[in-house]
Amino acid sequence: MTLDFRNVNTLWSSVLVETLSHLGITTAVVCPGSRSSPLTVAFAQHPSIEAISILDERSAAFFALGRSKITGIPTALVCTSGTAGANFYPAVIEARESGVPLLVLTADRPPELRHCHSGQTIDQQKLYGNYPAWQAELAVPSEEMEQLRYLRQTLVQAVARSRFPYPAPVHLNLPFRDPLAPTPHSDLSRVQSEFDGDFFSHLVPPAPTTIQQPLPWETWKRCDRGIIIAGVDQPWNVEKYCRAIAHLAATLGWSVLAEGLSPVRHYAHLIPNLISTYDFILRDDEVAEDLIPEMVIQIGAFPTSKTLRRWLNQISPQCWVIEERGENFDPLHQRSTFLHTTVSEIEASNETIPLLSSYQKYWLSLEQQFRKTIDNKFAKTTKLVEPKIAWFLSQTLPENTPLFIANSLPVRDMEWFCQPNQRQIYPLFNRGANGIDGTLATALGIAHEQGRAVCLTGDLALLHDTNGFLIRKQFQGHLTIILVNNNGGGIFEMLPISQFPDIFEDYFATPQNINFAALCTTYGIEYYCIQSWQELATLLKPLPNTGIRVLEIQTNRHQGKQWREKIIE
Repeated sequence: MTLDFRNVNTLWSSVLVETLSHLGITTAVVCPGSRSSPLTVAFAQHPSIEAISILDERSAAFFALGRSKITGIPTALVCTSGTAGANFYPAVIEARESGVPLLVLTADRPPELRHCHSGQTIDQQKLYGNYPAWQAELAVPSEEMEQLRYLRQTLVQAVARSRFPYPAPVHLNLPFRDPLAPTPHSDLSRVQSEFDGDFFSHLVPPAPTTIQQPLPWETWKRCDRGIIIAGVDQPWNVEKYCRAIAHLAATLGWSVLAEGLSPVRHYAHLIPNLISTYDFILRDDEVAEDLIPEMVIQIGAFPTSKTLRRWLNQISPQCWVIEERGENFDPLHQRSTFLHTTVSEIEASNETIPLLSSYQKYWLSLEQQFRKTIDNKFAKTTKLVEPKIAWFLSQTLPENTPLFIANSLPVRDMEWFCQPNQRQIYPLFNRGANGIDGTLATALGIAHEQGRAVCLTGDLALLHDTNGFLIRKQFQGHLTIILVNNNGGGIFEMLPISQFPDIFEDYFATPQNINFAALCTTYGIEYYCIQSWQELATLLKPLPNTGIRVLEIQTNRHQGKQWREKIIE
């Protein structure tokens, strides 16, 4: 028990941090500021919680998001009063939309200093609107034992609500009066004598609950024209998740259409009837007509593919959506039944695995045909072209590598070209709100203390978060950043707006003409300009153990667009 009795604020904050430690919190990301001083001191001095100081609040929030994303444990996120907390907002939104636990602690002025133009004061209550799963303002610190028990119980509630019934951010607003520094201020010997080992002894991390809802096995088994869509998902237990989907597919004899961001593509050895080229297959209207299913099981959020969305929207089959957060994951508004079940807990009766129907064999024959075409095309391509990068990484990255994929074109290329493999790569992403903010910081949060990780990003997404490099001194582990530099927003080249050259380049592509070698030198980051696929392979196998490095691949936006169109044709 590490309590600080120098003044009421140090006592209050040390009780808070000790409680969080007993509840399983292991990491706190702390931004500098005066009003949050009591919290900062308490976290910095606690022996069991790693306190990481990060200057930029937006980068700090996404770093915390990355830590929670990879560990499944809420990360505490601390800032001072005023607009500091507002910079957490994008990460709070992403955490809610993608189901990641966060514990946001914003320091604040006491009530008497609000609404009177006191400095660095804004209205921080419900600062994040409806995005937190739960939010509350704590009382002003007090040394009374009754109030300290109230503090303890509120924290128990906050941590529990960040994890159950589904992972999400929680916001606590904490007002502090002076003194903010840990200077002796009042005699707390009375309350000190009241503390004993029982105050924290009953606290334990909240135990995970398993959500199980009966599945309509008999209905599914009667259908041989069914498909399983393994959508956008990042489960905590990846192998168990993939084995559950493999078991579902084998029991029903259905094909699995695996999104490029689903870990299933990287456990292809478990699922022999896996389909990765559905976006190309379904572009042929006659083939798409022949492949109309009677039933669909959707797991996770819907895939990125517009082709798949358009096809299902036209045919509107009977659909079951398996998800555990109690939210609507059907943007097409189909004839959907929602099964609120933990995917990893799916079990079926041990019956004979059915023979593949002619319908399923047709899917597999098309997959083999399209897969062979794509693989042959890229195998013969020696130029450093954008579409090949996702294909190349799926065959080259070391096994079990966490791969963070930035939004925009990298996500599309992963879906179109990522080759099914058995390397057990773990794809991670911020697809809750699909923004490019926080790309670098999130990747660093994932890689921190996790060994080695890789980030695939475009130039604009990296430039949007270059302050993430300020985390370098606190960073432990290794992150390789594969930077696809086409000098602008390549995703817009694929959209109709690209046909309007008078405004396209300045207002949509927005080229920045940045020298990334010089930028990396400024931040003290290792840099390589990749000249060949062989050089890239050599730098990826094996990955270093420590540090941050940028591997820049300079490409041409217009050429990348032509390559994608040619492959699609």
